[in-house]
Amino acid sequence: MSELREEHYDTIVAPVVTEKSTIASENNQVVFRVALNATKPQIAEAVENLFKVKVKSVNTLRTKGKSKRFKGRPYTRTDIKKAVVTLEEGHSIDISTGL
Repeated sequence: MSELREEHYDTIVAPVVTEKSTIASENNQVVFRVALNATKPQIAEAVENLFKVKVKSVNTLRTKGKSKRFKGRPYTRTDIKKAVVTLEEGHSIDISTGL
């Protein structure tokens, strides 16, 4: 593992706390919202250095922003990228404690 760098904080934006991500945590998986230009190796390195765990694999998905209306005015939600990080056996991340 390399040293802690500032771009690790730019790569990992926020944890995703939903029913589905909570169920995934039982299978040693954690879901994070990440920067749109982040690659899988960058995400793995950031998680390993920030949380001091060993990453087994990283799966990513991009969600295009929906077109919505609020009080008749149209707007578009922002595009987001999520990363499902699978951890090695014996490692875990408690996202409720913060960073």
